[in-house]
Amino acid sequence: MQLKIMPKKKRLSAGRAPLMLFLCQMISALEVPLDPKLLEDLVQPPTITQQSPKDYIIDPRENIVIQCEAKGKPPPSFSWTRNGTHFDIDKDPLVTMKPGSGTLIINIMSEGKAETYEGVYQCTARNERGAAISNNIVIRPSRSPLWTKEKLEPITLRNGQSLVLPCRPPIGLPPPIIFWMDNSFQRLPQSERVSQGLNGDLYFSNVLPEDTREDYICYARFNHTQTIQQKQPISVKVISVDELNDTIAANLSDTEFYGAKSHRQRPPAFLTPDGNTSRKEELRGNVLSLECIAEGLPTPIIYWIKEDGTLPINRTFYRNFKKTLQIVQVTEADSGNYQCIAKNALGAIHHTISVTVKAAPYWIIAPQNLVLSPEEDGALICRASGNPKPRISWLSNGVPIEIAPDDPSRKIDGDTIIFSKVQERSSAVYQCNASNEYGYLLANAFVNVLAEPPRILTSANTLYQVIANRPALLDCAFFGSPLPTIEWFKDAKGSALREDIYVLHENGTLEIPVAQKDSTGTYTCVARNKLGMAKNDVHLEIKDPTRIIKQPEYAVVQRGSTVSFECKVKHDHTLIPTVTWLKDHGELPSDGRFTVDKDHLVVADVSDDDGGTYTCVANTTLDNVSASAVLSVVAPTPTPAPIYDVPNPPFDLEMTDQLDRSVQLSWTPGDDNNSPITKFIIEYEDAMHEPGLWHHQTEVPGTQTTAQLKLSPYVNYSFRVMAENNLGRSLPSEASEQYLTKAAEPDKNPTAVEGLGSEPDNLVITWKPLNGFESNGPGLQYKVSWRQKDGDDEWTSVVVANVSKYIVSGTPTFVPYLIKVQALNDAGFAPEPAVVMGHSGEDLPMVAPGNVRVNVVNSTLAEVHWDPVPLKSIRGHLQGYRIYYWKAQSSLTRNRRHLEKKILTFQGSKTHGMLPGLEPFSHYSLNVRVVNGKGEGPASADKVFNTPEGVPSAPSSLKIVNPTLDSLTLEWEPPSHPNGILTEYTLKYQPINSTHELGPLVDLKIPANKTRWTLKNLNFSTRYKFYFYAQTAAGSGSQITEEAITTVDEAGILPPDVGAGKAMASRQVDIATQGWFIGLMCAVALLILILLIVCFIRRNKGGKYPVKEKEDAHADPEIQPMKEDDGTFGEYSDAEDHKPLKKGSRTPSDRTVKKEDSDDSLVDYGEGVNGQFNEDGSFIGQYSGKKEKEPAEGNESSEAPSPVNAMNSFV
Repeated sequence: MQLKIMPKKKRLSAGRAPLMLFLCQMISALEVPLDPKLLEDLVQPPTITQQSPKDYIIDPRENIVIQCEAKGKPPPSFSWTRNGTHFDIDKDPLVTMKPGSGTLIINIMSEGKAETYEGVYQCTARNERGAAISNNIVIRPSRSPLWTKEKLEPITLRNGQSLVLPCRPPIGLPPPIIFWMDNSFQRLPQSERVSQGLNGDLYFSNVLPEDTREDYICYARFNHTQTIQQKQPISVKVISVDELNDTIAANLSDTEFYGAKSHRQRPPAFLTPDGNTSRKEELRGNVLSLECIAEGLPTPIIYWIKEDGTLPINRTFYRNFKKTLQIVQVTEADSGNYQCIAKNALGAIHHTISVTVKAAPYWIIAPQNLVLSPEEDGALICRASGNPKPRISWLSNGVPIEIAPDDPSRKIDGDTIIFSKVQERSSAVYQCNASNEYGYLLANAFVNVLAEPPRILTSANTLYQVIANRPALLDCAFFGSPLPTIEWFKDAKGSALREDIYVLHENGTLEIPVAQKDSTGTYTCVARNKLGMAKNDVHLEIKDPTRIIKQPEYAVVQRGSTVSFECKVKHDHTLIPTVTWLKDHGELPSDGRFTVDKDHLVVADVSDDDGGTYTCVANTTLDNVSASAVLSVVAPTPTPAPIYDVPNPPFDLEMTDQLDRSVQLSWTPGDDNNSPITKFIIEYEDAMHEPGLWHHQTEVPGTQTTAQLKLSPYVNYSFRVMAENNLGRSLPSEASEQYLTKAAEPDKNPTAVEGLGSEPDNLVITWKPLNGFESNGPGLQYKVSWRQKDGDDEWTSVVVANVSKYIVSGTPTFVPYLIKVQALNDAGFAPEPAVVMGHSGEDLPMVAPGNVRVNVVNSTLAEVHWDPVPLKSIRGHLQGYRIYYWKAQSSLTRNRRHLEKKILTFQGSKTHGMLPGLEPFSHYSLNVRVVNGKGEGPASADKVFNTPEGVPSAPSSLKIVNPTLDSLTLEWEPPSHPNGILTEYTLKYQPINSTHELGPLVDLKIPANKTRWTLKNLNFSTRYKFYFYAQTAAGSGSQITEEAITTVDEAGILPPDVGAGKAMASRQVDIATQGWFIGLMCAVALLILILLIVCFIRRNKGGKYPVKEKEDAHADPEIQPMKEDDGTFGEYSDAEDHKPLKKGSRTPSDRTVKKEDSDDSLVDYGEGVNGQFNEDGSFIGQYSGKKEKEPAEGNESSEAPSPVNAMNSFV
């Protein structure tokens, strides 16, 4: 039985065979091997091997190269179309075609413009067997346009607000890469609070004072042309309200600059995208990027979810602090609704992004080249998918197949071309185009009809060597049309090899699954088809396997001893092995203690680190084997403990090989004191320049006793050596003999060279001089050179002694100079020094700022603007601008008294500033001056402005005088800071009854020119509380409060009405002689004594009376809370210290501190003026806390109360 490899195909009736059978035939189509000799002889249609990309963006600064490479036999010729028409390259002198290629080279560097050659190009490669075409190559020159000029106003906002800095880069080709940096080209830091969006804008979820800067700059990098474009800097100023209020607090009255909180927290809100929903469309295979950036305080955190689904684990990435969700290699399955959620402590919001994934065409089955023999059948399949589904169209040799020459062997069935009984004339190149609205695919596939006798491509007499008992593979690469059958023979025997012992592969390879010694021999491969036969001999040799016949063995050795591992290898005599030793699967330590000979590994002076696994590996060209053993290191037999110490000092220092710049130093080590020396430290002394001072020179390993030392010129060297072990460092050795090196020119120049003027007409050049060690020789001097940067071409030089400063006189004012300082000595000059730039001296600026403008923001704040002065007039480094301002007079008093001037300085080139702490309703003057390093320039013309009225301060004082039965007289002093023209005073008052409840509130307006007012028709023996404040056109000022009591009827008889005050004198008889009065007083005194005894008893029992709760329960509901700034009233309390009104605590609100009484005073128990009783005789004064003693006011007395007053305390 012969073992043959036959083409697996069947003949089909023309037009009757099912399409599936044709597709199955594809496996029998010939593939042309890439064998150079075969390709030289074989006729083949063109195949495009290299072409430029479809979207080809070129650099307009370089020649245009449009690639088109193809192979074929005979070699193809090339032609081009441009924008659908023939492109005649012979008519354009700038266009050439690369020899032997279709690549176009358009020379635009010498002349011409890249824009001239924009368009759609297509290459055609043609020979006698067909024509292959390239993709449509769209040529576009890259563009990196400049930013549009724009004036960017400074941005000022409050701490905590959100901010978006727009970038809006110019539209380039390809689009630029956006990033934000400052003037120093340092990237701006980004975080969860500050980040850059996909559109390039810079988003601030909330701003902080540290965000204030004047150089927010957006950069656009165009990679294709390697250019970077810069947007104008954006200035951002974040106003911290707390800091501003602290600055101006001393100059403000009772008003605030900012009424709202500076850090107002707020829930999240999206800065991008807009609305609650948005849509996003992406192409299959691209990166899907979804972005949500939110503002809020505190900074929101972003979360992402996919509705009705999960995010793909291995393809999902979060960028930009989770504000950007990216899904790579996106597919149609990634379509759906994605939701971003922004959350902070105050709430959460969400935005839904509806994602649709479309797809440009992509291959399911791309057409493959067909090599057929005459009368064979085959098929080309072009199957693609996309969204929307792509349309399939066929071309033949670059021409739509509908108008191409007819071929009877060809039939088109949608995405398949079926060939039946092809002939040699059926050879052609077919193009399949799959396209939809998002792109296209173009594939060339040729049908090559060949009639070729068999050829064997494997080299003749190839030798194969295989280790015994392993598989052997013998190659027989072949070609022929029709497809040949393959047979194998051994040692020229007549019968073919049997299939039960051997395996024959479709590519012609013969496999021997288990090669034995008797498999050695010569094998012949025979290929046959109807056109002929070919054969080839190969040779097989079977080798003995490599073996380790003596393996290394496990060993246990003591520390410090020697161990040996044996590894004996047996191998095929024709193979040469190499033996390698490994320790713990790595290389052996590079240590002299490890020795390898033919069959052994020896380790001397074993240490604990030597323990581990040692492996012997034997390699040949065909196989390798290995064996391992473990080494364990144990402690040696105990011996007396040695004495460990730092080493003894080295000695016997000797210098040899003494050269100008080097010397060799050798020494003898001292005793290591049982701890090996790890290193030696060498130091030197310069006896000429720094005697007695030792410097570090170098270090060498502890095994080395010599060192090559590098030296400097003109130094008187001495050396010493110290040894170091694990316990420390030895004492220094004795110093070596001295060695003076020869002088040489300096190796370096002075550093820290600067040029600054101390006067307007000089230039002071300073530098850090060289030290004696760096001088390299005697006579150290410096050559100082200078010239104007923009003026002189020649340098002016002077040689100075070893100093550090030189002054150039007679220079122009503030002119840039180029400066260099070069060292020299008696041996020569140092290398050429670096050039630095300095400036001659500054002078005072010449010009005052112009166009000074004042914008009054409010009664205490003004904003000043001015035009910058010309740079040339500054005559120095601009330090800033300085504003002098002063209060010339008061708008109210027209006081001509000159006040002290105040100064504010604004750094840099700012042209505006804020003046805080102004006084309301005042007349101010100011001027502006420019400041440089020398001082101030002239002042601008004085600018006058007025501040508007503000609310007044509280009246300076309020006193109640001349109290009577039904009247009280109020006297006051006007506010110390009226802050405007007083329009009137407002007096509000209300009575307070004996239970501390507030009566109805009376509102009274008093002319502004009054300082005294009498209230009549008041209730007798009644306490009143007064609220008094002034008003201007700007509003009401702070109030002052006071309390007072009208007098009582001394006869103890209530007047018949309020207006009966004049009749009181007629009732005032001498009642002290009346009997009824004497009896009444005795009864009252007895009652008071009884009550005092009861109070003392209750006090000792710890009883307390909840007066405060009773007062709260009887509070007047009509009395509304009052704020100091709008004149409304709150519950009855002291407006200054905000304490609730209690018995015995009615104090004036003039911020005076009253002396507190003792808890044990009789007043606290009801014997004072304010002591009161209930109807049942119980004392109602609260005594559980300390009381404030009332000052004597009106007719009140600080003495003990009279019986009349005690009687009037009944209710």
